[in-house]
Amino acid sequence: MEEHSSHHGLRFWLSAWLPVAVGVAVIMLESTEMLGSDHTSHPLRWIWEHLFGPASSAHWERIHHLIRKCGHFFGYGFIGVVWLRAWWMTLPHSRFLDDAVLALLGTTLVASLDELHQAYLPNRTGSPWDVLIDCSGALVLQLAVYTYLRLTRPTHLERSK
Repeated sequence: MEEHSSHHGLRFWLSAWLPVAVGVAVIMLESTEMLGSDHTSHPLRWIWEHLFGPASSAHWERIHHLIRKCGHFFGYGFIGVVWLRAWWMTLPHSRFLDDAVLALLGTTLVASLDELHQAYLPNRTGSPWDVLIDCSGALVLQLAVYTYLRLTRPTHLERSK
């Protein structure tokens, strides 16, 4: 009898979806008051200045902003890739593009809920621009995965229907 994804055991489902759950949990932790920019500035500045030397307050504000936005881009890029992996494993006959669209939808949902949540915290702001950065990170990292697979394992992208 041919085995379908619905007949896989717990180990398979954990392998496919636990990384998504962990990624979302990390986003939830980062979305708290405790990790607002007013709380991350000092420790990040300490690290920056030990690596690159002193920065004026005005210069540091720009650097801190950029670090945080890069965190959005790469953090959600990672979330997009684990969503992609989960869908790729769960839907064995789907095309890469179908899984990538589902992964981008999942990333968009998490990013939107994250920003909505932050809008209600006193030291955070919810921004649609951050959702755009988040989704851009997911899209770019998914394209990187696709390019890597196309160049190194093109047959991996060919799935039987």
